[in-house]
Amino acid sequence: MSTDFFQRQSDARKSTWWLVTMFALAVIAIVTTVVVISVIVIRTQARGAIQPFASQPEQYSVPIIAGLVTLMIIVGGSLYKILDLQNGGGTRVAESLGGRKLHADTKDPVERRVLNVVEEMALASGVPVPPVYMMQEEGINAFAAGYSPSDAVLGITRGCAEQLTRDELQGVVAHEFSHILNGDMRMSIRLIGVLHGILLIGLAGQIVMRMFFYSGAGRSRRSSSNSNNGNGGQVIIVIMAIGVALLVLGFIGTFFGNLIKAAVSRQREYLADASAVQFTRNPAGIANALKRIGGFKEGSAIKSPHAAEASHMYFAQGVWEGITGLWATHPPLAKRIRAIEPNWNGAFPAPVNPASNFAPGNVAGAAGFAGSTGASQSSYHRKLAEVPVALVDHAIEHVGDPTTAHRDYAADLIQALPETLLEAAHETYSARAVVYALMLDKKSSIRKAQLSVLAQHASPDVVKLVEKLQPQVDQVDDRARLPLMNIVLPSLRAMSAKQFAEFRFCFVELAQADEQIDLFEWMLAQVLMRHLRPQFEPVRAPRTQYYNLQQLAPECSSLLSIVAEAGNNATVAATAFRNGAQLLPELKLTQQSRSPSALAELQIIMKKLTLVSAKHRGRLVDACAAAICADQHVTWQEAELLRGISDLLDCPMPPLLIEG
Repeated sequence: MSTDFFQRQSDARKSTWWLVTMFALAVIAIVTTVVVISVIVIRTQARGAIQPFASQPEQYSVPIIAGLVTLMIIVGGSLYKILDLQNGGGTRVAESLGGRKLHADTKDPVERRVLNVVEEMALASGVPVPPVYMMQEEGINAFAAGYSPSDAVLGITRGCAEQLTRDELQGVVAHEFSHILNGDMRMSIRLIGVLHGILLIGLAGQIVMRMFFYSGAGRSRRSSSNSNNGNGGQVIIVIMAIGVALLVLGFIGTFFGNLIKAAVSRQREYLADASAVQFTRNPAGIANALKRIGGFKEGSAIKSPHAAEASHMYFAQGVWEGITGLWATHPPLAKRIRAIEPNWNGAFPAPVNPASNFAPGNVAGAAGFAGSTGASQSSYHRKLAEVPVALVDHAIEHVGDPTTAHRDYAADLIQALPETLLEAAHETYSARAVVYALMLDKKSSIRKAQLSVLAQHASPDVVKLVEKLQPQVDQVDDRARLPLMNIVLPSLRAMSAKQFAEFRFCFVELAQADEQIDLFEWMLAQVLMRHLRPQFEPVRAPRTQYYNLQQLAPECSSLLSIVAEAGNNATVAATAFRNGAQLLPELKLTQQSRSPSALAELQIIMKKLTLVSAKHRGRLVDACAAAICADQHVTWQEAELLRGISDLLDCPMPPLLIEG
């Protein structure tokens, strides 16, 4: 089992709980301080009163109200921000920073190269291709934001896209993909929500002080203090003291909050750098990108008004965070570079002319993907009907750990696709036709019924495109069908709500037209809709609810039964089920016969299984692999089925590579 991936996921979850605990303690401390300060202020004002403070119970109401108001500001502000981010995920963060979504069919060579690199990295990682937002910032920086790979987005500054070579850009993108794979994004986006509540305390203090100075209260203080036994003056003093206290407390809360944020973020940056080196097998790529920042006038600065709240998400330090670096969310550039390149001489290169990065010899991936050489090419182009059993049986070891071989394989796979098919996949209108073509059954009678459905419900131009693209889609290798579904995702996300409604209806009708839809077709459909729906519907990111599989034995039995039965007779299916069940010995699993509604039930089951902790989801993938390998021969369709199931369980599996 890929212990590194599941350990990183576990570490990220532990860090999240630790952060939540520390912020909860900070909130308690802030509220307590507000109450104590209020009591001190009122006691001071009450010293001149005829009755002692203890004999005036109504005086206690002011500290209590102050504490409750402070708590409401923090909790209300944090909940508002958290809910707001949940509805938009990474898109909210990207748009708040001034990001503009890049269209998959852009002709801008700068944008095209960025999209090519991101697409290549996504397919190599086994995750859906994320939307890319470009910020019109001169600094060299980037970030990944979202709750899960399904709603993740990548942000890239214009400076990053123009100043870096393709190798350096790959290093930066690989760094950000490691945050997606390591589970860092969810922790980072929750930090934004939690910090928002604490920051509101300081904002409330500013509002109170402005009300005091601009409402005329300050000018009337003397007259108020001379009337009504001085009670009016005391009230004004209390209001002013509360305003000052809120400003101070807001600073204190932000100070300690940023300390916690910085302590966690720094370590995750070192890990992401190391993962990027493993992914690209090119230490110079990310090291040189960091050097570019050090030698560039603008550095990695992000000037957006909202830059500070997302500072822990950036590739490099995006905002000024104090003279001492105590609040720095990233390690110093020199330390990061030497961790990758110990013999670095300490010199930062001079800035380059952006045009030199887009010269004909330096933009191999600008119009398409650069071809690769080596084992990855022979692995893809070799037309094999079966996959080595050992490759599938140990596939779990590669979950969340893509390498340069996977990246080369992805680039070669894309290059092997027909150019017209790729162009169609990168355009919103024609991307729908690509998906429809992928959904058409190979049996002529069923295909005829499906085309009839499209003729009734889809746009005529889309139907014509389906007919035009169908011969090319029919020739697509089984290994490329799942990646092709991921390639069209960014284009489909650009659909209007009306287009999505039509697309979803036709999509479901195509799937149901084949009453004997196989598990592989079902999996392709589920993967696509799972990653597409968050763009058009409010979908909550799954949260861990089960920390073992004991309560989910029936669901595990159903999953293994369906996988074991796929393409097998009853005898082989029984053996396959036993093979998979052996890897879950604590459960008393029983093989279940497939009902007519088995796949509909499986959809519900898979959603429930995503609520299991990462380690046990990995065990389920391992059990499915054992079931598939039981008959000692594995087709590419079965291998890609395993990758699809892994995707549905949030265990991203890179392409399966044949060595030699």
